[in-house]
Amino acid sequence: MIVSGDDALAHRLAAELRGVYGERVTLVVPPAHRSVRPPVVGRTRATALFDRVSAAVNRAAGNGDATTARTGEPPGAERVLEAAELTEAVLSEAGLERAAALALVYDDDETNIRAALTARRLNPRIRLVLRLYNRRLGQHIEALLDQASALAAASDDYDGGGFDASTTVLSDADTAAPALAATAVAGTSKVVQTDGLMLRAVERPPPAPGEVADPGLCTLALLSTTASDPAGADGSESSGDQGPRLLPDEGAVAAATGRGTVVLETVSYSGPSSPPGRSVVPFGSLMSRRLRWSFAGLVACVVALAIASMVVTGDHPLRATYLTLLDLFGINDPAIGRPMGEQVLQLCSGLIGLLLLPVLLAAVLEALGTFRSGSALRRPPRGLSGHVVLLGVGKIGTRVLTRLRELHIPVVCVEADPEARGLALARRLRVPVVLGDVTQEGVLEAAKIHRAHALLALTSADTTNLEAALYARTVRPDLRVVLRLYDDDFATAVYRTLRAAHPGALTRSRSVSHLAAPAFAGAMMGRQILGAIPVERRVLLFAAVTVGGHAQLEGRTVGEAFRAGAWRVLALDTGPGSTSSASSSSGPRSVSAQRSAAAPRSAADRASGLVWDLPSTYVLRAEDRVVLAATRRGLAELLGRRARERAGA
Repeated sequence: MIVSGDDALAHRLAAELRGVYGERVTLVVPPAHRSVRPPVVGRTRATALFDRVSAAVNRAAGNGDATTARTGEPPGAERVLEAAELTEAVLSEAGLERAAALALVYDDDETNIRAALTARRLNPRIRLVLRLYNRRLGQHIEALLDQASALAAASDDYDGGGFDASTTVLSDADTAAPALAATAVAGTSKVVQTDGLMLRAVERPPPAPGEVADPGLCTLALLSTTASDPAGADGSESSGDQGPRLLPDEGAVAAATGRGTVVLETVSYSGPSSPPGRSVVPFGSLMSRRLRWSFAGLVACVVALAIASMVVTGDHPLRATYLTLLDLFGINDPAIGRPMGEQVLQLCSGLIGLLLLPVLLAAVLEALGTFRSGSALRRPPRGLSGHVVLLGVGKIGTRVLTRLRELHIPVVCVEADPEARGLALARRLRVPVVLGDVTQEGVLEAAKIHRAHALLALTSADTTNLEAALYARTVRPDLRVVLRLYDDDFATAVYRTLRAAHPGALTRSRSVSHLAAPAFAGAMMGRQILGAIPVERRVLLFAAVTVGGHAQLEGRTVGEAFRAGAWRVLALDTGPGSTSSASSSSGPRSVSAQRSAAAPRSAADRASGLVWDLPSTYVLRAEDRVVLAATRRGLAELLGRRARERAGA
């Protein structure tokens, strides 16, 4: 495996492939003086430096050819190369022609695309995983690279040799955003949606005494025993028995008391999302509330004068209204020689007309100002409360902002850079924005932090996020705080300290690279990965797998295939294009025959071909394609290349 990148995600991904999947990894990073400090991910920097020195000595000494050297490497070994640019020479030195997969996780989309095109030309059979922020461009690049691989496979001088030369485009921002948004707002759903398949999970609090929790379709995880207590476990893999338990069995769920749960609510197919509509200025924003009340009062006065004129003169209501309006605008003849009542009404109409002129002028000026500032940033309204203060609208913050607005949660953004990526989105969604450095006094106050529900500090600077969190806690000690921190070990330390200092408030610290790396690592192992759902500080992966070739699944019932804490079969895909569709309606082991005890399928499920309510007695066949949930290590055991090689041997 080759991993190339310039930030924490590259180091985290390499550690994931080594530590979880046991793969041999070549890590290509910029020189030390041009790259950021790698996070602590299981190996010290001294060990990495020793690897670089050893690799350089071996190359200089000419100790055998590269193929022999690589074959002799133990599982989980790592080789580090330093290169300012990912050129053809660097890719060749990294062993591109022998690699099974290449991950390009630079922060710049153009750099990843250029390197992917070069890699596909040098080795058409390699599996590519790209990190791209631009979703639409990512879809086109994925199709283009897959087409190039298919053309190379069809040529006379190329033999694919059974390699999976697929291209997978992922975004760390899209992977981490649902977790960050769900952390800031308790009880929100977590969604994995890709290739038309949607899985929705929701976090539920512990049931009250005497109540039975709704298990949904199945229970995906048990939360920490003290997840609602700020003094509880930190929710990581090192939390022990007090930490979260992924994919528990029925006995563990029944025995768990006082624990919240993450349950699966929906597994279905979902069509492509509709494009966002054109932004339109709301009619209510054309006039302020005070001006609208002024207009309402003038209209009431005109109606009252029209009624009085009709009573005094005996005219038809339409004529009485018409004469009242003429008097109002001063274009009617004076009521000389007319009854006293008409003269009084005419004077009142003229007075109200004088009051109408400034109101009309104010309405015109406000309307012009609204349209002129329609492209400007909104300021937080005076009475705003219960909102989320989002600090930083860069790549991660923009995706989180989108997610929060999809959940109809009020947001106030704080950004120091007037040219930040997410300001255009905030302007289009009419989200209030405060421009200013959060470290300056008065900026968080302008965002109404004292009345906010939560603070999401998502800038790229750890010190800025930490300073904002500490200052916000001085303003409001019980504020819910979510920090984005670079190093996961540092995030854990900050979390524990803030938890101890503010026991009455909820504190969460998250590393984006830690949230995104499992999905990237799964994609490196194959195209089966659909997405990931974070459970506190752990990650639950979802994958679509063909049963054939997996001894842990093939020939077993759904109940027998379930391994607590490792993987669980959620659904059977019998839709068009899946191998299950050809045989699901025939044979003694058909799905319909084995589902006789299950609930009838809905029309939507029949149309999509997705069977989510499989009975535990259904026998999985080699041609079946299933959707399963798995832990990182469980998926590594199930899909790891070395596990399949051992099984084949």
